[in-house]
Amino acid sequence: MGDRILIFYGSYRSDRQGIRLAEWLVSAFAERGAEAELIDAKALDLPMLDRMYKEYPKGEAPPALEVLAEKIRTADAFVFATGEYNWGVQPGLKNLTDHFLEEWYWRPAAIVSYSAGRFAGARAGLAWHGILSEMGMVVVSSTIAVGGISQAFDAAGEPAGDGGSALIHAFPRFADDLAWWTEAARAQRERRAPPY
Repeated sequence: MGDRILIFYGSYRSDRQGIRLAEWLVSAFAERGAEAELIDAKALDLPMLDRMYKEYPKGEAPPALEVLAEKIRTADAFVFATGEYNWGVQPGLKNLTDHFLEEWYWRPAAIVSYSAGRFAGARAGLAWHGILSEMGMVVVSSTIAVGGISQAFDAAGEPAGDGGSALIHAFPRFADDLAWWTEAARAQRERRAPPY
């Protein structure tokens, strides 16, 4: 069985462009033998954070949180496909991640950013690096940034144009980097229990 990778996507907009990128990532990782799953914040529709998963008495968290907590705990790695809103992170994706904390620990994470403009969501990607590190993940150095997201995929969801070509070119190294850290983290967890 391949690495279990959760791909998180956070746009709530009615005309979502980045969903094609997130869905392509699921397929691209699956082609490499990973067990990849899309976690769509809009589809989950978690409430604005009032109480973290860990703050509910055992067995009393809403069912959606219970299911997602188990998926996060049993995943080998995470990919965050994030758009950039006004130089910042998407509130839907941030809200989803903030419902959890210890569930994220000791696994690698990778960031794929996108935007309509030529900066390709790089500022959001930079912000996510610090957020994910603070939440206990090891963020790999390889990133992907897709600019002009509305033209980067064709109607069938396949990479197109310059943005699509850049994505196809960057993905193998990105995936290799994440796989290396995923294997290293798994081996270390088997060798020694995390310190907390």
